[in-house]
Amino acid sequence: MKLNELRDNEGARPKFKRVGRGIGSGKGKTAGRGVKGQKARTGVSLNGFEGGQLPIYRRLPKRGFKNIFRVQYAPLNVGALQEAIEAGRISAEGEITEAALREAGVVRSGPKYAGVRLLGRGEIKNAVRITVSGASATAKAAIEAAGGTLTLPEAAAGTEAASE
Repeated sequence: MKLNELRDNEGARPKFKRVGRGIGSGKGKTAGRGVKGQKARTGVSLNGFEGGQLPIYRRLPKRGFKNIFRVQYAPLNVGALQEAIEAGRISAEGEITEAALREAGVVRSGPKYAGVRLLGRGEIKNAVRITVSGASATAKAAIEAAGGTLTLPEAAAGTEAASE
């Protein structure tokens, strides 16, 4: 099979109905919208309208809030890092950076992630030097127990200023 031979399964994408194209089509004239009235017009959205009754989205209480200042990190467990090293996707020699992790496909990339946060699930056998935006205490302990070093750029800058 070649890439140019790939097709959707039969019926995966139903053929769309061309409406308003003559009486013989079965969907001519009013194009299946009935006759006149607000809903026959274009640009009408009556979603959530319950015939004058107070809509459910107004009857139910509001709950929680969305923190617009939240910083989200791409998660990476030490076990997943070890698997990537064993698979040869990333080298244990030299410094492991966030950019190298993204290139190797070990962590997800995208505009919503401000960096990589190392988490402690799994175990790591190789002594690695890794620089990431954040790390849990268990991840830091696991890296140091394996003989590696963990560098946190923001945290390092913050602790130096605090110690002076």
